[in-house]
Amino acid sequence: MQVKVILSFPFQMASSDSVTTCLSPAVHYVICKLGFEKKDICDINNIVSESGEVCWQSITEHVCYLASDRSVDYIKSIRSLGPVCESVNLHFKSLTKDKFVVQYALWFQWTNYTELFLEVFDVLQYGRSTEVALGLMKLTSCLERALGDVHLLIGKDCPFLLRDLLASEQLAVVFGQVVMDVLRIFIGSPYGLNLRNVLWHGFASPQEIPAKYCAMLLFLTAGLGQLLQMYLLKTKYVLVHRPYVTFIRLEDLDAFPDLNHETLCVAEELLQVSNFVLRTMLPFWMAALTAFKQSRYADCVILLLPQLEAGLRLLFTTTNKCPNRLLTAESSAFYTTFDEMLTKHLDNEEINQLPSVLEEPAMEFLWDFLNHQEGPRIRDHLSHGEINLKAFPREIANQLVAFAITLLCRFSDEDMVAFKERLIIKPLMNCASCYRSRFHPISRLKKQVLECMKSIHLWHELPTVSEEQIQTLKGLEGDTEASMLVLKMAEILSQLQQYLPCNFYNSDDPMSTVATERLLLELCDRHICTLYSPRPVLEVLVLLRKTCTQCHQVSEQVIASIKSRYQQWTEKTLRSRQRHNYLRMLNSIKFLSPVLRLILVLITLELVNVHLVCKKNPSDYHQYLKFLKSVLQYTENLVTYTSPEKNKWDESIQLTNKALLRIRKFSDGKLTLIQSAT
Repeated sequence: MQVKVILSFPFQMASSDSVTTCLSPAVHYVICKLGFEKKDICDINNIVSESGEVCWQSITEHVCYLASDRSVDYIKSIRSLGPVCESVNLHFKSLTKDKFVVQYALWFQWTNYTELFLEVFDVLQYGRSTEVALGLMKLTSCLERALGDVHLLIGKDCPFLLRDLLASEQLAVVFGQVVMDVLRIFIGSPYGLNLRNVLWHGFASPQEIPAKYCAMLLFLTAGLGQLLQMYLLKTKYVLVHRPYVTFIRLEDLDAFPDLNHETLCVAEELLQVSNFVLRTMLPFWMAALTAFKQSRYADCVILLLPQLEAGLRLLFTTTNKCPNRLLTAESSAFYTTFDEMLTKHLDNEEINQLPSVLEEPAMEFLWDFLNHQEGPRIRDHLSHGEINLKAFPREIANQLVAFAITLLCRFSDEDMVAFKERLIIKPLMNCASCYRSRFHPISRLKKQVLECMKSIHLWHELPTVSEEQIQTLKGLEGDTEASMLVLKMAEILSQLQQYLPCNFYNSDDPMSTVATERLLLELCDRHICTLYSPRPVLEVLVLLRKTCTQCHQVSEQVIASIKSRYQQWTEKTLRSRQRHNYLRMLNSIKFLSPVLRLILVLITLELVNVHLVCKKNPSDYHQYLKFLKSVLQYTENLVTYTSPEKNKWDESIQLTNKALLRIRKFSDGKLTLIQSAT
């Protein structure tokens, strides 16, 4: 199928050249000036010993508190700690790498990533501001993960947000409250420097992050390691590191073609002219592309995600006519981040205009990669230190860079048509315009249905005894009942004919595996809107997915039973009763396969019309849910009856007969919500 590439875009962005900072005046002052006001000189020998032991007293004495409620006075504390940070930064610059390793490497082991902190030391020696900012982002995410591990020494559930983690009683018990107050001055509180958030959310440009704060956090991490060692020796606890999140089935993420050197060169050209790029953030973009070229895929994505957020925030504030939201909010106001930009409504209940500008494919991509629970949730996992940076997959970086290139291209001036016409860019634009969600529950259900169908298809490829041997078994009375069940299923499909594709009943046997598979493929290929699914739709999807899961479980159990029993049959190791049961199972398959396929058809028909549930009155909706729950209950019982432990094949016939009566009533139209999808 040919897809037309959009060569021009009607939306006109404000020029990104006019934006000189994304930090509000108050936040800019706190980060860039406040910690430089005091010109005192701190003696490093009072802060750290020659062996590298951190003197916490010399740091905590700079934490100031409000007289009113004894909470941290962040302004006074940052001003007072400024010279300390400067002294620590100069101290690190005076050390050789070998000396730093001898004095400090041991104290980073508690983070489970010592190499990262040694890398940050290297960056502080000679790195540019972009590299310092990258190092700080990696350091804060790794530190957060390690602090979460410490929290779990004496706590059960680790807080998701860094600010809640730092404010937890558990960490105060291990490190001391005043030490945690020091950390909150630098990260985790919107009243402090808040270095992690302003960087990870794309508010700070490279030159706006003083290197001395990165040095101080490196120093504090070592100091925390020393305090933790004392606590572990005292309590005899053992620190356990949680396993990293791993990405499975990366093929599900494969939306864009593999990027080559030529494409990346074109992307670098686009960076210079695209309105999507804030000029102050250009070094981050260039560093991201460089990291991709150098196969540093985690670095690439860590650099890129905040810039995608910054560019989208520029779009968001322009389309929704709220230019003030481009800047970091004060501590008492609301930050404009991905979370708000991807929602349907603004905080004032007005419709968010960004989705109409980005259009559905781009929105679905962002939801897939950032938000959907079954998706990779790249930003969450990276920023909270949950991913092994040393083994970050190229596939994910490739998809995000490719998507970013399409945004660079789309939101360029109208005279950029030449870029969009380039053969190297056209495939990316085509893929972007065709993108469909892979991780919304609707998309996952489609995948489940087709995988279940493939499983059922395998039944007929497995070796079994001959039909003649089945018929020779005395007392096998279920054959007629099984045939009657198949007839009932055919009648139900006949009733649903008006809702099925017109060519489905051209088949000689609509109940055949091939015909059903063709039908399911066609139904699953239909586009269903996934953005902003209302609660009733999500409730229905939960039931449909559970039902499909049970169907698949039945299929897998049948496959396992067929294989094992046939082997035992050929080896003549089955006792008389087991042989009898095996043949009953083979007889039951005659109706089990069609009934599972019928349920898959029903699931898929309900899926393609799922948004119609919102139009039903509460009474009809309640009855509809009751029906879906009854089908789910049937499949759950079927899982039990077909399990190796039960082998209740005759009972499954009776169970199916009752279920078909309910389905027949549903298909008669007394409860159905199905409407013509053609």
